[in-house]
Amino acid sequence: MLPVTPHVKFIGVDDDNLDLFEGQYPVPNGISYNSYLIDDENIAVVDAVDIRRCSEWLALLDSTLDGRHPAYLIVQHMEPDHSGSIRAVLEKYPEMKVVATAKAIAMLDNFFDGMGFSERSISVKDGDTLSLGHTTLRFITAPMVHWPEVMMTLDETDGVLFSADAFGTFATSNATEGWDNEARRYYCNIVGKYGSCVQAVMKKLTGLPFGIIAPLHGPILKENLAHYWNLYDKWSRYIPETEGVLVAYASIYGGTAEAARRLADMLRSRGAGDVVLIDLCRHDVSYAVAEAFRLSSLALCSVTYDGAMFPAMHNFLHHLAAKNFSGRHVGILENGSWAPTAGKLMCNTLSEMKDMTVVGSTVTIRSRLHDSDLASLSSLAQALAEA
Repeated sequence: MLPVTPHVKFIGVDDDNLDLFEGQYPVPNGISYNSYLIDDENIAVVDAVDIRRCSEWLALLDSTLDGRHPAYLIVQHMEPDHSGSIRAVLEKYPEMKVVATAKAIAMLDNFFDGMGFSERSISVKDGDTLSLGHTTLRFITAPMVHWPEVMMTLDETDGVLFSADAFGTFATSNATEGWDNEARRYYCNIVGKYGSCVQAVMKKLTGLPFGIIAPLHGPILKENLAHYWNLYDKWSRYIPETEGVLVAYASIYGGTAEAARRLADMLRSRGAGDVVLIDLCRHDVSYAVAEAFRLSSLALCSVTYDGAMFPAMHNFLHHLAAKNFSGRHVGILENGSWAPTAGKLMCNTLSEMKDMTVVGSTVTIRSRLHDSDLASLSSLAQALAEA
């Protein structure tokens, strides 16, 4: 148990041996499932945890309660990494009532049979309040951030915003460094598609009295909240944080990789800002997506394979499109030993995305980079540096 304010206690648990979050995202530093206890005349627990850490969480909750009984379980989000222990906690405390949106209450029956949720649930709407005695909670619906049933909870008394998955990160609760990078990777890959929904919630939150953000993953945010807020504003409006170029390449035998490296060198020599080189075949796509969100331009370099983009490049562009990625300048390099088509196909995919501007001419190499290709590669670097 960790005190957050005189009335709010952190009772979350860390998971440091999970390989893939949501079955797809590497979490080398682990992740936390955050839960909070609001200690008042009527005790409220804000969200449960993944079933993987249920026993540990229940023991922590029990010791924090010290013989008392919680009145409410506030369910902000029904994804199993937060709802997995709901059955166990409600069976342990049968007098506990669930407080959630109507959509969340409906989802409870999908996940847990035979619990009789309709008889022990309180449905709340946007702006509704709940008094715990000293503490007043206000509920703020946050649909599609990133599920439709989501709400946030504002402790108006202590100034704590329980923000559900928003402002979360791929990190444990005690992580002290690297919030920006892992929070960006979390946001872009999990919430990224729903930028307009994030903006809608941010408008609701503007001007509300809170000085602490308590998310469902990663550390609690208590200082420099403007920094985190400004990043969320940029990410949700698909605005780059930094001038620079992500050079993302997909190569089979090294020819395309060498061309990508030469392009990156040319970009650096032309002052193109922060130039990042990523091998799409050897880095998880979530890192490339996060870098694409961070930087102002892309250089896509792909070998042709089976008359198409190399699978790693196809996967990367598919992920960007799925996240509603938009508003970047893009340079194209293709490789093919006899019939290069990757460039055209990359352009076709980009044309289906919003406000993506292809700059310069497509650079085509045959098998490997030749001296005769350097002029066109230099022209592409110049076009990207000036974009």
